[in-house]
Amino acid sequence: MAKIFVTRPIPKAGLDLLKKAGHEVSVNDQAEDRPATREEILRGAKEAEAILSVLTEKIDGAVFENAPNLKIVANYAVGFDNIDLEAARARGILVTNTPGILTNTVAEHTFTLLLAIAHRVTEADRFIRGGKYKAWGPKLLLGQDLFGKTLGIVGLGRIGSRVAHHATRGFEMKIIYNDLEPTPEFEVAMGATFESNLDVMLSQADFVSIHVPLVASTRHLINARRLSLMKKTAFLVNTSRGPVIDEVALVQALKNNQIRGAALDVFENEPELAEGLAELDNVIITPHIASGTEETRDKMSIMAAENIIAGLNGETPPNLIG
Repeated sequence: MAKIFVTRPIPKAGLDLLKKAGHEVSVNDQAEDRPATREEILRGAKEAEAILSVLTEKIDGAVFENAPNLKIVANYAVGFDNIDLEAARARGILVTNTPGILTNTVAEHTFTLLLAIAHRVTEADRFIRGGKYKAWGPKLLLGQDLFGKTLGIVGLGRIGSRVAHHATRGFEMKIIYNDLEPTPEFEVAMGATFESNLDVMLSQADFVSIHVPLVASTRHLINARRLSLMKKTAFLVNTSRGPVIDEVALVQALKNNQIRGAALDVFENEPELAEGLAELDNVIITPHIASGTEETRDKMSIMAAENIIAGLNGETPPNLIG
């Protein structure tokens, strides 16, 4: 029996699996509606052989030094920028994530944001709730069609590919994508065009959807200069990681109508927003819920548990990073 520390409450499907495997599971129930504090993490990890972490908690060298029995960290997320991989490798600690099962859900949320910002859904909702709707009018809250437009995808991973599927199959959109290298089979399947120069892609797209991980090279990938390259009629959507966009620069671009609008599920300094962002009509903001369906969050908890069980059994976890 191993001691497992869970940094925040997660769906019980995975916890039940760990208990069924005979492990002692300690959940930091104090962090139900907030990130775990540093003290809670250090205290909970002290005797743990496994940590099941979420993206709001930094798991670094200090945590590892405080947990001499630690064998594995299973991150309840696809991204793992909250974990110091180098420090983990130096100590022989396994690190895993939960890829794949989020793909459809995040792609659906991405497309929800694309449709909502183009058709001014939240703006219209505020308009009518505010008592401003007096009569139908030919020019009332006019939005933009997605049909036949050009969608630029930044980062062609599983989610970016699935967004492209929805765009081409459902709305006959044209796809331009930017990544480290082309994917010929994707181009054939989706009629897509690879553009190695991000600046060129941004200047051509009517909609831009971001799907890159947060690493040094992608921090502020979308900055003031690149926002200025986009069409004034273009929309920007981000369901990847907040710091990929310079949020202050985005606020200015939206205020100055450099682009038509933006829809964000992630933010540079979560849960804080850049000053002025929430007051803008031409932006939609959701609280990092792109993977937030009951089905997907249950599957994530099960996958994280399976990674831990395999690691503690001396096996290679199914979703080992690196």
